[in-house]
Amino acid sequence: MPRLFVAIELPEDAKDDLAHLCEGLQGARWTRDRQFHLTLRFLGELAPDRARNVEEILNAVRADPFELELGGVGHFPPRGRPRAVWAGIRPCEGLTELHGRVASVLRRAGISPEGRKFAAHVTLGRLTGTTATQVGLYESRHLHFCREPFPVTGFALISSFLSREGALHRVEARYPLFGRKDLPAGVPTDLGGHG
Repeated sequence: MPRLFVAIELPEDAKDDLAHLCEGLQGARWTRDRQFHLTLRFLGELAPDRARNVEEILNAVRADPFELELGGVGHFPPRGRPRAVWAGIRPCEGLTELHGRVASVLRRAGISPEGRKFAAHVTLGRLTGTTATQVGLYESRHLHFCREPFPVTGFALISSFLSREGALHRVEARYPLFGRKDLPAGVPTDLGGHG
């Protein structure tokens, strides 16, 4: 059974920039095939009928398009042995609003809120046996990483299948973001709530 997550897909030029960060760190298993994305909500394995309900109810999310800016690198967890390295996302009101609206709609589908605070990032690689010193050197080399903002005009429901080569992602559905003035006639603007 695939695992599902809600995410923002990244433009190809942003993926190009992120791919340049995926080298020079011992023990890193880099994100394969440029499958970079910004996860809004990890859902895990869902029964087929529940997955269909989630796919349908995400159509109720209403939020304005916005711009995202990638900047900085870091690692998880902040203390102890590092397990992943990531590229950061500059603070963004539009992203915070979209995350809250997705969470609100998912609650209506019976998906419990996540227990941890949302930390916007793009995973670059998973780490095995990498020391904090090695990660620190990697982060210092990429301390000034940043790129031009890019527009976010939608989000997606994505499935992830584990294979011998790693995770394979498939887009199950895409959801456009409409500005208030761009909504089709008769579409309510408050279905997503405020999280």
